[in-house]
Amino acid sequence: MRGFNTIKELLEAKEGEQFQFKEARTRFDVNETARSCCALANCGGGKLVLGITDKRPRQIVGSEAFDQPERTRKWLIDKLRVMVDFHLYDYQGRRVLVFDVASRPRGLPVQVDGMAWWYEGDSLIPMPEEIRRKIYEETGLDFSSNICTGATLSDLDDFAIEAFRVKWLEKSGNKRIKNLDTEQLLRDCEAVTDEGVTYAALALFGKRASLGTFMSQSEIIFEYRSSDASGPAQQREEFRIGFFACYDRIWDLINLRNDKQHYQEGLFIFDIPTFNERVVREAILNAVCHRNYKMGGSVFVRQYRNRLVVESPGGFPDGVTLDNILDRQSPRNRRIAEILGLCGLVERSGQGMNLMYELSIMEAKRLPDFKGTDDSFVRITLNGLVLDKKMLLLINKIGNDRLASFSTGDFLVIDALYHEKSLHKNLRSHLKRLTELGIVEHISRNKYVLARSLYEVTGRAGVHTRIVGLDHDTNKELILKHIRKNGDKGTPFKELGQVLPSHSRNQLKVLIRELKKRDLIYVIGKTSSARWFVR
Repeated sequence: MRGFNTIKELLEAKEGEQFQFKEARTRFDVNETARSCCALANCGGGKLVLGITDKRPRQIVGSEAFDQPERTRKWLIDKLRVMVDFHLYDYQGRRVLVFDVASRPRGLPVQVDGMAWWYEGDSLIPMPEEIRRKIYEETGLDFSSNICTGATLSDLDDFAIEAFRVKWLEKSGNKRIKNLDTEQLLRDCEAVTDEGVTYAALALFGKRASLGTFMSQSEIIFEYRSSDASGPAQQREEFRIGFFACYDRIWDLINLRNDKQHYQEGLFIFDIPTFNERVVREAILNAVCHRNYKMGGSVFVRQYRNRLVVESPGGFPDGVTLDNILDRQSPRNRRIAEILGLCGLVERSGQGMNLMYELSIMEAKRLPDFKGTDDSFVRITLNGLVLDKKMLLLINKIGNDRLASFSTGDFLVIDALYHEKSLHKNLRSHLKRLTELGIVEHISRNKYVLARSLYEVTGRAGVHTRIVGLDHDTNKELILKHIRKNGDKGTPFKELGQVLPSHSRNQLKVLIRELKKRDLIYVIGKTSSARWFVR
C-alpha cells in the first residue's frame, strides 16, 4: 500500500478495507480501536484515522483521543501481536492521529480476545469462516494440527497440561479455565478434537514413552561446552517430553552459567546478564514453533561461555528470508503457535524475532546471527558479550518512556547510526519520527546522525563533529568547530582523535600548532589534563 503520508492524501483515500476514518473528537473506545486494527491487519494492513470524518467531502475536525499514543501503540502490539505504528498531524491547530497497522502473518488470522475481525466494505464484522479457511490454506497443510492415529489422552503428561493451564489462566484472566476438566481444557485450545489427539498436543504435552512411539523427533537436547573443541559436552540433557514439561528446566540449565557483566560509569551502574532470559526463551520457542516435524533430528540448544546456539531441523518457513525475517511471519506449525499464543509465550504471532533484536540493541550486544542456516537447518547464535558499554549510556539517555514507544525499526536505526553503518532503505521511513523526538539530527539531504547530546553522554562528542563536518574544506576547520562547540569545558587532545580518526597523534599536533600560531585557540594545563579553548 502506498504511503498516504500527507493530510491531502488521507482526505482523498477511499474508506474501506485499508482505511477507516473516525471523528473521535474527544475520545475513542480502546476496545473498538483494537477490533478495527484487528480487521485492518486481517485485510492486508491499513490505517485507522482519528480526527477526520468518514463521509465525503471529508472534514478535518481534530481528535483529542489517546493523548499518549506511544502507550496505545504498545498496548495494540501486545493485544494483536502485529506491528502497529502511529503518526501525528497538525492541520490548522487540529490534531489528526493515524495508527498504521501491518498485515497479518501469512497463514494466520489476527484475533482480539479470541475473535478474528474483518472489514466487508466499511462494515466491521466477525471474520467469515470461508475467509478463515482460505487464510489457513496459505501455508499448506499444518502438520501439527493433524490427528496422530493411535494416540489417546493417556499419552499426555498431567504436569505439562497443568503448567499450560496456569499460564493460560494468567494470560487471559478467565477464571473458568481453572475449573475445566483436562479433556475440555485440551478441546478449548484445540490440542484435541472430535477426531482425536493432534501432533501439537504430543509436542507440547506428550509423555516420554508416547513421544518415543509416535513422534520421536520431538526432542530438545541441551549441551554446555566450555570451548569449541570437539568431543563430549561438559553437560548434556535430553528432553523427549512435552515442551511445557521441560520449558523452564532448559532455562534453569542455561541460567546456572549466566554471568553478569558489571559496568559503572559515574553514577550509572549496569548489570547485564550474558544471556537475556526473554531473548533465550524466544529463540527456543521459535525452534519449537517453526521446526519441520516431518524431518528427523532434534532441536539443539548449545551453550558456550559467551554465546548460545539454537539449531532446529528445517530451513526458514515458506516465504521467510533473512531480508524479511522481521516483517514476514509464517508459522510452519500453526496449531502449536496458536496454543503457545493463548498463554502468552509466543510474541507477535509466533515470531518473537523483533523482540530479540530490540533487546540485543538495548543491551549493546551483537544482533542475532543466522550464519550456518540453510535449507535443512535454522541456526541462530545469540552473542552474550556487551560490545560497547558506552552504548548502554546512550540507551539510558534516551529513557524508558521513549524506548517503550520504539518499533524494531527505530532500534535498528539507532544501532546503525551509532556504529556508523549504512541504513537499509526500509529503515529510512523511521528517520522523520526519530528526528521529531530529538534523537536523530538531519544534517543534509540524505544524511542523518544521532543527536549530539547522545554522543556527549558516551564521551564521543568528537564523532558527532566529524560526521557533521565531513563536508567542510579543511581538517583544521573541523577541529576548530569541535573545540568551539565544547565551549567553556574545553577539549582534551585525545578527543580530537575522534574528530579525525585517520590522523596520527603527530598529524593532529601539526594541525593544533597551526591553529595556535594563527591565535585561534589556546591551551590551559599540561599533559593529559590540558584543555584547548577557542579565543
